[in-house]
This record gives sequence, C-alpha cells and structure tokens, in this order.
Amino acid sequence: MIKRTLYFGNPAYLSLRKEQLLIQLPEVVKNETLPETFKDDAVKTVPIEDIGVVILDNKQITITHGVIEKLLANNVALITCDSSRMPLGLMLPLSGNTTQTERFKHQLGASVPLKKQLWQQTVQAKIQNQAHLLHSATGEVVKNMQIWASDVKSGDPDNYEARAAVYYWANIFPQISGFSRNRDGIPPNNLLNYGYAILRAVVARSLVASGLLPTLGIHHRNKYNAYCLADDIMEPYRPFVDKVVVEIIESEEDYQELSKNIKMRLLNIPVLDVIINGQRSPLMIAASQTTASLAKCYKGEIRKIAYPNFE
Repeated sequence: MIKRTLYFGNPAYLSLRKEQLLIQLPEVVKNETLPETFKDDAVKTVPIEDIGVVILDNKQITITHGVIEKLLANNVALITCDSSRMPLGLMLPLSGNTTQTERFKHQLGASVPLKKQLWQQTVQAKIQNQAHLLHSATGEVVKNMQIWASDVKSGDPDNYEARAAVYYWANIFPQISGFSRNRDGIPPNNLLNYGYAILRAVVARSLVASGLLPTLGIHHRNKYNAYCLADDIMEPYRPFVDKVVVEIIESEEDYQELSKNIKMRLLNIPVLDVIINGQRSPLMIAASQTTASLAKCYKGEIRKIAYPNFE
C-alpha cells in the first residue's frame, strides 16, 4: 500500500478522534460567529494507517502527544521545519520490526569485507543512475561514468563516487553558469536540499520497518550523524530527486525560492515511479524492498542489495 505524505504549511490543530488524525484550522475553531455546521464541515480526518510521512512547516501548528504516539506506532516519519521552512528534524519510532533484536545483532556483527562489498554495490548503482539521468536530460556523454561504475572495487578505494559526482554536477544543469553542489550554494541547491530531506525520511522510515539501526552505516561514519545508514542507502535514490529538480527548472518556473507549487512537486518524491527487481514501483515501496534486502545481506541470506534504476 502506498502511504500518504501530509504537508502542513499553515496554522493547524492536529489531534486524534476515533484513532484517526483530526485536522482543524485555528481561525475556524476560534471564530464564534461561524455556525457549527460550517465548523464541522471544515474538519478533516485521515486514517493514521494511511500515512507514511508528515511534514510540519509552520510555527503555529499544535499537535497532541496522542497524535505523535499513534504516528510513531504506525512507523510514520515526522519531519519538522525551521524558520527558513527547510526540514530540520526527523522523528522515527524506536521499534519498527518484531525481530528487531535479532536484526540488530546481524547488523552489528557485519564484517568489514561485507560492508565494503555493500558499499561497492551502492556506489555502482548511484553512478549508473546518475549516468542515465545525465544523458537523458542533457545528452551529455556518459561513457566515462559507465566505465567508472563498472570499475568500482570493494569499498570504492579509488573513490569513483567522488569522480563521478564532479563530472555529474558540472553538467547536469548546463543552463546555470557556475553551478556546484553545495548545501549552502546557489539555487537549485535549495530544491535539492529539500528533496533529499524528504528522501532521507522515506529511507530512514524503511530501515526502521526492516528492523535496522539507521545510525550504523556501511560507509558513512560521522559521529554527529544519527542517520548514517539512511545516508548510505539513499545514495542510488538521489538521481530520482535530481530528475524532479531538472524538470522544475526546465518548466521555467522560478526556482530561486521554494514556492508552494515547487514544494508540492517535491513532496511527490515518495510516489515517484522507479524500476526495482524488474518491476515498476513507487519509490516508497522500492525503499522498503531495498532495506529488506539489506537486512537479508546482514543475515547472510543474500549477497546483493536491491536498488532501483530508471529503466
């Protein structure tokens, strides 16, 4: 089942009614001149079990503890935004799988050679997806990237990931002079940051559902990063976010600021079509297949992570 992504960019009251998310508007609730029938019609409800991601992007949102409890109990990723309306925090459940302890044990016991092989697969999948998008979007020559992808060795000791990234970012936005990928850089870095935050939440949610620790990565090891594994596993998924950003720019929409329309397009990331295991699937479902395959790799049942591609 495809889970819904709910975005709240205006003041709202979020509470529970009959195990459903109850959404009310403060200006309606507080207005004593409005008839009760109008107020009742303004109330919206959403089944908690239908939700996958919730984004809170307004300082005047009131959410009850009961809502937070139910969201986490149903493995919903809860994202909060800062004053600049960019994702700042991510809340996930502590337990999302019935065999979590066993899976933690396998993950913690993963050997260095296994993690290097998993990172090799991850880098290869990422470069292949970058090459596909770069060629389809710009017509740029990508034979070099395809060679780099095939030459990646266990652990990527030659750092082909970085080599491919330099070439990819130098060419993916040919209409933007001097563009470089930098979190604080010129637009559309702002769009990429927002899209990657959504993607990270989707992947982290899937990791928890698969009984894995999002903190313990196979390559990323920053001691200040609580989502190292999510940052590892999302790498081959990034080009799907990049594709959305390319399409926004090509539509000639003003991308200097994150408008409501642009945000709505980026919020569709969880339902983007990808190909995984030879089948077309929404990105959120594909992420679950990827993390489930990773858990099996840790357990020794299989040796390859299932990653998506464009075709």
